[in-house]
Amino acid sequence: MKILIDECVPKQIRGFLGNHDSNTVRFAGFSGYKNGNLLNAAEGTYDLLITSDKNLRYQQNLKDRKLAILLLSTNDREVIEHNGDRILSTVNRMKPREFLELELPAPKQF
Repeated sequence: MKILIDECVPKQIRGFLGNHDSNTVRFAGFSGYKNGNLLNAAEGTYDLLITSDKNLRYQQNLKDRKLAILLLSTNDREVIEHNGDRILSTVNRMKPREFLELELPAPKQF
């Protein structure tokens, strides 16, 4: 699966995506693109967009998109690192055109 990682998501997430081909928005040359333009640019090249932009769902019509979108509940790097296996498991199950919100629990503090 070819994955695009939004600017609002820490780039370290790439380390948890297994054998998937992943690029950051910056590396793909899409830095600064607003949501609609980013979705248009990614469509057809990428299979999945990983974002933590909660407004995306409400600002864009996602109905006719081929791109799957995984919305993470946070962009906190520590929380993402703690949930790496969960993120990969979710990515592996995603289907084209699917929009899924993934709640990521914070690591327990002792």
